Amino acid sequence: MTKGSADPRAKLLETAIEHIARHGGAEQSLRSLATALGTSHRMLIYHFDSKEGLLTAVAREVERRQREVLADLTKDLPADLPVTELGRRFWHRLTDDTLRRNEKLFFQLYGHALGGTPGTTALLDGVIDDWLPPLTALLAGAGVPEGQCAAHARLCLAVARGLLLDLVTTGDRRAVDEAMDLFVATHFGAFDRV
Repeated sequence: MTKGSADPRAKLLETAIEHIARHGGAEQSLRSLATALGTSHRMLIYHFDSKEGLLTAVAREVERRQREVLADLTKDLPADLPVTELGRRFWHRLTDDTLRRNEKLFFQLYGHALGGTPGTTALLDGVIDDWLPPLTALLAGAGVPEGQCAAHARLCLAVARGLLLDLVTTGDRRAVDEAMDLFVATHFGAFDRV
């Protein structure tokens, strides 16, 4: 659903995404979140079951949007674009402020979901598997041998998530960009088309 949708749940979700990106949300009570979102805690419970359910819905939607960015990157790419350049473009787009503002929430919820906290475990559905097909297709289109694409896709996801956690923890954008650039150059340089 989009911002102009008549669906009340979708409107609340969009408002929550924007609010949490700016102000956080994991540390707020359900009532204070409801007030900040211009609704009641009962409406949040009705649509999301709990505060954790709301936060999980936010994280899942942000993940979906990030996968859309990945799909958009594959449109109209030059046939001879080096895979290293593709990796750099994806990283810089993924770490754009508009997409990464909710990364802290993602990692907070990921830990809760792994621990089995009620209302958060739905985050684990597809948190890896939903990324592998588009990453695999992207790598195949960039010249990585077909039989190796799935393993490379999983490695790319792990490295990207690790460096995003580093960025959330340290705030050192320069260092994580350098680390990703090194990974892309050393890992994918051999696949670049000549």
